[in-house]
Amino acid sequence: MPSPLAHGLGGGSDLPIPASFAIAGGTAALVLSFTILVLAWRGAKFVNVEGGRAAPSWLTAALDSRALTVVARGSGLALLAYVGWAAICGQDLLSNPTFGVVYVWLWIGIVPTSLLLGPFFKAVSPARTLHLGLARLAGLDPTEGLFRLPPRLGYWPAATGLLAFVWLELVYPGNQYLGPVRLWFALYFATTVIGALLFGSRWLERADPFEVYSTLVGRLSVWGRTSTGGLVLRTPLRNLAGIPAEPGLVAVVSVLLGSTAFDSFRASNSWLRFSQTTTASVPLLETTLLLVACGVVAVTFTLATMSVGDDTGLSRRRHPAAMAHSIVPIIVGYMVAHYLTFFVETGQETLALMSDPLTDGSDLLGTADLRVNYWLSLHPTFLATTKVLAIVIGHVVGVVAAHDRSLQLLPAKRQLSGQLPLLAAMTLYTFAGLYLLFGV
Repeated sequence: MPSPLAHGLGGGSDLPIPASFAIAGGTAALVLSFTILVLAWRGAKFVNVEGGRAAPSWLTAALDSRALTVVARGSGLALLAYVGWAAICGQDLLSNPTFGVVYVWLWIGIVPTSLLLGPFFKAVSPARTLHLGLARLAGLDPTEGLFRLPPRLGYWPAATGLLAFVWLELVYPGNQYLGPVRLWFALYFATTVIGALLFGSRWLERADPFEVYSTLVGRLSVWGRTSTGGLVLRTPLRNLAGIPAEPGLVAVVSVLLGSTAFDSFRASNSWLRFSQTTTASVPLLETTLLLVACGVVAVTFTLATMSVGDDTGLSRRRHPAAMAHSIVPIIVGYMVAHYLTFFVETGQETLALMSDPLTDGSDLLGTADLRVNYWLSLHPTFLATTKVLAIVIGHVVGVVAAHDRSLQLLPAKRQLSGQLPLLAAMTLYTFAGLYLLFGV
């Protein structure tokens, strides 16, 4: 079995579409979509984020039932126990299913499950279940905790956790050994569960990197909740507009987008050749590049959204967080383009390995003989088209979300000129994404 860590796009030779054609076409599609929006979309449509059609009562009752809640939380704990058994008692080999569960099922799987089901991770989160159990044992209100979470923290804890995870996954030389993975998740559970006991469940909503990631992507699903908790069906753009514009949100989307771009670059032939010949510390270089990639996204997005505002400085300072939701579709497009083949094929390999958690030849789940379907790899034209479309569609949806929010935030006389810097930044992201995709 190939290493679950040896993922990436491969070079441009893997994609039977001319790079220049895809890059030019993708950039043109973005500019054209903006032009059409300026002419046809003259008023903000997603000011009321509470809109939507009420879901059937039977569906709401089923999803909110205690039985489903118990099943979901029990499933999350059961998977944690099973993988924890493999991580602690299994052999320290790449065939240990822990690596595939963490790097494939968890990290990449957050995207499709959240797109289909909404904030799926929140429902199955072992950290939430452990917190609820400990809070009840201690006689605490799980929603309140002992202290009030300072509003200025916002999403900064989640941004820090996400950066720590992508550094482990993409940079740390020991990420192919169980010890560092066990240590990372021990720190993760200590931080999330103890923090939730101190600050209540709101800590998990703002500090758990996987829950925050799932919740952001889940905003692109058709499922939503009203302020009173009612289940509704909404257009993804209206759901997306409801993301709270809190401190640290720009940092979260910058880490998610920048780390995926960095992973694309580190898989390029030029970087592979350089890293194999340089005498410098490759982990140090890659750590620097990871930080630079995330920083470039944060700086360009912040400058683009702050460049035009009202005559007071206050509006400009608030614009980046208020516009950050428009980056979420771009992140999803990048994730699909970058990890589609890896998720489908290595995800199947992980299912086979799950039958043998101790790597001793067992077949506990009956999946050990599962044969991987390599259909995607055997149809490169379909794969290449899907990847290009994922990036382009993600950017177009991002432009639509940004345009609608700009109509709410910018003064009337600057509603066109105020969007041009962000359009330039998104065009840069499109160009860079397609450039890295083709390994040019």
